[in-house]
Amino acid sequence: MTDYGYRPAAGMMLLNQAGQVWVGQRLDNKLEAWQMPQGGLDAGEDPLEGALRELEEETGIVRGLVEIIARCPAELTYDLPEDLIGKVWKEPWRGQRQTWFLARFLGNDEDVNIATSDPEFRAWKWAEPAELPALIVPFKKKLYEDVLKAFADWL
Repeated sequence: MTDYGYRPAAGMMLLNQAGQVWVGQRLDNKLEAWQMPQGGLDAGEDPLEGALRELEEETGIVRGLVEIIARCPAELTYDLPEDLIGKVWKEPWRGQRQTWFLARFLGNDEDVNIATSDPEFRAWKWAEPAELPALIVPFKKKLYEDVLKAFADWL
């Protein structure tokens, strides 16, 4: 593995009233992979602020429709496959170190709008938490298993 660092990032596990998790299907990935809202932090950005910003940028869901339930006690990491290092982001990070938040969605499906000014997803759905590791790209499977373990008491 190339000796690069991890890009600071945040993610949001958003639950609907039925306990299902919001996932989107990325536009830039030909795989049938789905992911939770997540992304890199701006310089000096607080992880919660970054997670809420990413949520709104990717899903159109505004922070007033979200109730934070928990924060993962530790940052979680994933490594990119070697062939993606230097191609995914401007800097050649080896992967991401993410701070994850669990939140309840207080709105309804009509409040979701993935047709944002800079869309990242082509489709979205609610999924059962146990399905998440099978839905994500293979190199993030352990990360999603770790997120599920971190929030198990609330799921």
